[in-house]
Amino acid sequence: MSNKAEKNKQWIEAKKKFRLSNMHIQMARELGMNPKKFGGLANHKQEPWKAPLPVFIEDLYLKRFKKEKPDIVKPLK
Repeated sequence: MSNKAEKNKQWIEAKKKFRLSNMHIQMARELGMNPKKFGGLANHKQEPWKAPLPVFIEDLYLKRFKKEKPDIVKPLK
């Protein structure tokens, strides 16, 4: 498998595991986030001060790009 296909597979698995939408995955990719690290970020039930992962991604995206969502949302292939 090529390197690109492996990375794409990691994003697809993260999307399923953490119940993220295509928009959240695209936002996380644009932010340069690592799908392997989502487990530590998505621990809001045991650590109540953490925001749920989709909300966390949206907040970071708004801070970095000064807009709430991407102009065009592309689904993973």
